[in-house]
Amino acid sequence: MINVNRALLSLPLLTLAITPFNIKAQTVPAVGKAWVAKSNSYTKILIDISEKYSPEFGSSQGLAKYDTLVAVPTLANDLAERKERETALTSLEGAKQKETDKFVKQDLDILISQLKLSFRNEDFSLNKKVPFLNATATVFSGLQSLLDDQTPVERRAAAVIRLKKYAGLQNGYQPISAIYKARTLEQIAKPGMIYPSKQATEVSLSRNASMLAGIEGLFKKYQVTGYETAYAEIKKQLEDYDAWVKATILPKARTDFRLPPEEYKLNLEGYGIDIPPAEVAKMAHAAFTDIQEQMKPLAEQIAKKYNLPSSNYREVMKFLKKKQIIGDSIMPIYQKHLADIEAIIRAQRLVTLPNRPAIIRLASEAETAQSPAPHMVPPPFLNNTGQRGVFVLPLNMPPAPGEKVDKYDDFTFDAASWTIIAHEARPGHELQFDKMVEEGVSQARALYAFNSTNVEGWGLYSEYITRPFMPVEGQLVSLDYRLLRAARAFLDPELQAGTINQEQALNLLMTDVVQSHAFAQQEVQRYSLNAPGQANSYFYGFTKMIALRKDVEKIQGAKFNQQRFHDFILSQGILPPALLRQAVMTDYLTQK
Repeated sequence: MINVNRALLSLPLLTLAITPFNIKAQTVPAVGKAWVAKSNSYTKILIDISEKYSPEFGSSQGLAKYDTLVAVPTLANDLAERKERETALTSLEGAKQKETDKFVKQDLDILISQLKLSFRNEDFSLNKKVPFLNATATVFSGLQSLLDDQTPVERRAAAVIRLKKYAGLQNGYQPISAIYKARTLEQIAKPGMIYPSKQATEVSLSRNASMLAGIEGLFKKYQVTGYETAYAEIKKQLEDYDAWVKATILPKARTDFRLPPEEYKLNLEGYGIDIPPAEVAKMAHAAFTDIQEQMKPLAEQIAKKYNLPSSNYREVMKFLKKKQIIGDSIMPIYQKHLADIEAIIRAQRLVTLPNRPAIIRLASEAETAQSPAPHMVPPPFLNNTGQRGVFVLPLNMPPAPGEKVDKYDDFTFDAASWTIIAHEARPGHELQFDKMVEEGVSQARALYAFNSTNVEGWGLYSEYITRPFMPVEGQLVSLDYRLLRAARAFLDPELQAGTINQEQALNLLMTDVVQSHAFAQQEVQRYSLNAPGQANSYFYGFTKMIALRKDVEKIQGAKFNQQRFHDFILSQGILPPALLRQAVMTDYLTQK
């Protein structure tokens, strides 16, 4: 999973910091690719607009001049930004008509299609939705990009100024909570508006206490002083804002978690899924059954190895989960198996590895509340001064006040670490993103081509190419994770269609995928509340990668070289499947 803030084209109207991801992105010019400079000149038009209206984005890209600035998402500012992006669209469409370089034209297509999709999302939001704008999440994300291990020490003090502006304590700035309240009231005043899901809003509100405490924790961790007065003020503002949401929005919120069909369709398109959800679900059901069959002989082998009473894969998975890794033992296990996987990659020539180590760390409570699954935080792509992607491993979701801890057992056992490392680190997301920084791709491909299908498809494919060389216990768990991705691709659309309910989905995940209650609960919330449509992208992107590989193997026969093939894939940046296929068929297969 990639932790990503999808505010690259600028933040869509009424969606500031309420998306479930948080992207840090940035690019370096590619040596020896003359077309990249031309492409980047077009992409700069959009980057300049994003940095103007969303300076936190510019700051996260390593541009210190934006560190003390914050977005002011009033309706007037959002409409002004929309006008500038509409002008940019006209300019880019004109450039495409005159452009002769095929790579630049591809990048222009990426920029144009993303602009058009963002306009459709904005129009739907403005015309039909009363939003839940999470002010706490906005503030936490805006400060976290400055208060980070890889942010230079001299830049961190700017977080105090940013905090004061979020609190409205600087001249010319309103509290962010006041802006969000005004935006919400503007939407409430319109007739026939769709309110947010009651369940989704309550879940988000329940996590804000952890993030609010995490804000102060960030200042203390990095020994940044002078924040205390502003923090006390914004803490009160954010708590008051959440109370206002409970009093104003929750009584009118939808009791049905399902998205309006038009919104779900927009979500799927944004995540890179270009076929009907029912078709994805049909493919996923077939894959689910096939993966269960593949798990049987592995489970039998493990049952025999440990003299277990049952060889049913569900019981074997439960046995493997009993060997939990506790506390300080977690990181050494993950670091050891990262080295083991790197040795596999070199021995099997899966892909070319860099000479530097990958970075893994445990998440804080606030980070876990914000993103409760293992994830990769990508490096900056625009002004990278040595920063790298970081694989973040959360532990247990901090409970809401008055609730009991619901513990995960899904990431903290030896056999699970193999496939999680392959997906999030190497040869998965860490390699995928850091290679873009080190080798250089166009900014359009690094920033604006992003969607979950092309990113998560590579992550799941990375598990697939590594799995045959894992120990048998790791192979079984890897197939179990692939079983999860297939389950996602039918549970998500079927929950949204109303053909199953949340309890049925929870039971399937706990029984057939053998997830803990905590993880299964988080998954169901993901499909129904936090990011409907996104979970489909793993399975769909994986099927696209497998189909592409099979076609290349069929064409090349004995000449097929998987290391060369994978290196080419990574060299293309984060291309959508259709453009990636085009690049492979027209460029890769013609290389000598």
